[in-house]
This record gives sequence, structure tokens and C-alpha cells, in this order.
Amino acid sequence: MYWIGYDIGSSSIKAALIDAEKGSVKSTVQYPEKEMEIQSPKAGWAEQDPETWWQHVCEATSKLLAVSAVNSNEIKGIGISYQMHGLVLVDKEMQVLRPSIIWCDSRAVETGRQLFLETGSEKCLSNLLNSPGNFTLSKLKWVKENEPLLFDQVHKFMLPGDFIALKLTGHCSTTISGLSEGILWDFKDDKSANWLLEVAGISPDLIPEVLPTFSDQGRITKAAALQCGLPKGIPVMYRAGDQPNNALSLNVLEPGEIAATGGTSGVVYAISDQANTVEGERINCFAHVNHQPGTARIGKMLCINGTGIQYSWMRSQVAPDVSYHELNKMAASVPIGANNLRILPFGNGAERMLYNENRGARVSGLNFNRHKKEHLLRASLEGIAFSFVYGLEILERDGVNLSRVKAGNDNLFQSELFSNTISTLTGTNIEVVETTGAVGAARAAAWAFGDFSSIDEAASTDQLAASFEPMTNTDEYQEAYELWKNDLKEYLT
Repeated sequence: MYWIGYDIGSSSIKAALIDAEKGSVKSTVQYPEKEMEIQSPKAGWAEQDPETWWQHVCEATSKLLAVSAVNSNEIKGIGISYQMHGLVLVDKEMQVLRPSIIWCDSRAVETGRQLFLETGSEKCLSNLLNSPGNFTLSKLKWVKENEPLLFDQVHKFMLPGDFIALKLTGHCSTTISGLSEGILWDFKDDKSANWLLEVAGISPDLIPEVLPTFSDQGRITKAAALQCGLPKGIPVMYRAGDQPNNALSLNVLEPGEIAATGGTSGVVYAISDQANTVEGERINCFAHVNHQPGTARIGKMLCINGTGIQYSWMRSQVAPDVSYHELNKMAASVPIGANNLRILPFGNGAERMLYNENRGARVSGLNFNRHKKEHLLRASLEGIAFSFVYGLEILERDGVNLSRVKAGNDNLFQSELFSNTISTLTGTNIEVVETTGAVGAARAAAWAFGDFSSIDEAASTDQLAASFEPMTNTDEYQEAYELWKNDLKEYLT
């Protein structure tokens, strides 16, 4: 028997099958092969049709069953991971009213800022652990203000994963973790932040039923079974946003543990048992998948926009015909600090951790007589690594005690230079693990059902791709980092 996990991204749908007894991965697929289109009717807008996600879920399921040669009757149930912060609106017949305003849409920035001012920073940061920002509630208020006739038809609002669960089960629901990512969970009162909805002029009746993250969240309907090819009546047992789910996939659940990703953007997601924040305008705090009232498990998330995108840009401009593996070898051929060449990797929009400053990247110390492409590559990787370390320092000031860092094996952490730099400067071990978000969602569902005693047991077959320990030449790394921080200080002055 098997469990199926879905990862509902903005570029594709990923699906995975895991063995219900061993937790091992049977097969993984993605659909479509080409990235899904994101509509941008105006500058800064980003929308997708939720029904397209559902169609691709059905296609991915068909592809997965074919690739794995598994009979659909062998599927026990479903877990769902999804792109965070999106807004899906449905009417009383559960029909979608408009395209989803997805995570990278920036139209509601000013709406969120006004909500923050009206509510007050103290109330927001003490109760929500966040400012409303450009998250789901702010997008909902934007619709109310700019599309009033459509808003009058809204019966419920949902996140992308809630919509896929609705399509599968016919039941409209959400989770505590989901409400927190929409900035709608009051951590002091342990309930939805209806007071914030009142400030926004929105009825709390628009919130779907709130279910536990790990629970029987509904059974597959006959109609859904016919469309997606799964057995009627199997349960959806788990649902979480992509970053909390990524942490779960890496078995990052307890205070001090950190999940990190270094893709186009970089994310550091640290678990804390403290439901408070002093850096709430530079980081985001969400209810982690195992958060319970009275037993806080807060995911403190720091996002760096200009990480992998900087390295890919450097590759395309400096060494376009060279593999990333060869790039990393070239970068490692020059000394720590790249002979005083330094790069601030902040060229991909406003950086929340820098108080939403958007000044572009910066190169310092470039010498035409000393520096070659190898130095540019090393300075690029070091600049990204230093930005991670700087972010970890922010998290430490917010009460996070570092114990270990875990990352998936499909991003910058594959680079020995990159990982060694972070490990040495933080004094923390880094483990790079072979897993994916879809695999993690499937295992979480199996654990919720009772097939495994813990996530650790479910993930016991994962392979450790690499591990990194702090280097002995700490002074060289520290000197390079301090020079980089001095550049950053000047940059922000």
C-alpha cells in the first residue's frame, strides 16, 4: 500500500508515492514539464487559475501511477503541500470567483501597510507575530476595496492547498498553520484574529472551518475520484504550506532546528517555542505544523530574495557554458574572501530582512589587475552565504537557539564552499538530505493515519547526501564576513 503526496507550486505540481510500511520513495513526478503560466494583468500582479492547479493534479496523478505501475486501489490516502500566501475566493456553490492572487503578487503592499498603521505595531507583533504585510488577508481586503461587486459574492476565502482539498473532498476548510500564514491567527488568544478582520471590514464568516494540520480532513468524493483516478473514500490526512512542509520533510520539528533552502530565493525556517518576536518587521512567524495551543512551535522564517538568482545570473554572464559543479570548483580555487572582492546579493527586489530596502546588488573591491572570473564566482557564493549568516543572526536575536541546519539536496547547499562558509561562521553542523516536499507531505499523511510512530520513523530511509562541520580556520572566514558586513552597513546608510 502507498500514500500520495502533492506539492502545489506556482511553476508545477509535484507528486510522490511512498511505501506505507517503510516510508521509502516509490516514484516522483512533476506536471507540467514546462512551467505553469503566471498571468500579470498589471505590473506587480501575479495570478493563476485555481482550476488549472486541479487539472494538473489530475494529470500528475495519472502520470505517477503510470510511472510507478501502482494500481490506484493501493493508495491509502493523501497529503498536500502548497504555495503559501495565495488567495482563492469561492461562492456558495464553491465555484471560483476570480483567478487566485498568488504569493508573488505585490498589489496589496499598501493595503497591508495601512492595516498595520490602523491596528498598531504593538498589537500586530504581540498577537500576530507579524505585520499584515502583503499576505492573504491584505489581498482579501484589496479585493473588497477594488472589486466590491465580486466581493459581495464571496462565501469563503482559502489558500491554494485548501482549494485542492476542497476539490478532492467537497469540504471547505483550512488549518491553524494556514490562517497564520495569512496573518489571521492570534497567538495570544489561540484563535482566529477576528479583531483584525473587523479592522479590515471583513466578516469572520468568510473563514472556512479550521481543522488540525494532521487529521482526517475529508474523503475523496465520487466526482473527484473519477477526475483524478484515485479511489473514492480515501482520506486527506495532512495539509501545510510549502515552507513549513519543507521543514517537516527534513524532520525539522523541534526548537533550535532549522530548515534551509537555497533556490532562486533563500529561506531560513527556524523552529522556536517562543510565541513572541522582536524582529517581526524583518522576519515572519507562522504556526509550524506541530504547533498546539499551550505548546508553541513557531516557524520563524527569513526570506532572502537575491540568492540562487544571483548565482544563476553570474553563471549566465561569466561562464554560461559551465556546469554548476564546475563553477563551484572554479570558485573554490581562490582564497577565502576572494582577494577582497565582495558582493551584496540584494538585486531581486525589496528585502524584508533589510526593512524592505530595494537598492540592488553591489560589488565592492573589484580590481581589474587581480580579479578573474574565479574571484567573481567565489565572491558571489560567499555573498549569498554571508547573507544567510546575517539572517541567522537576526533569528538569534529573535530567540532562536541554533542546534542544527538541514537542507534538501537540490540547491546551493550542494556547494561545499557555500555550506562550509555558513557552518564555520555559525558553528553549526549542516546536513543535506535527499527528500522533496511531495515526499514529506505523503509521509506526514501516513504518520497522521498511524502507519508510523513519528516523522523520524517515516523518513528513516532518507539518504544523507552530505554533511558539513565548522572548519578550523575560523579567523579567515570571520575576517571576510566582517568586511562584508561593513559593506552592508554602508549600503544601508
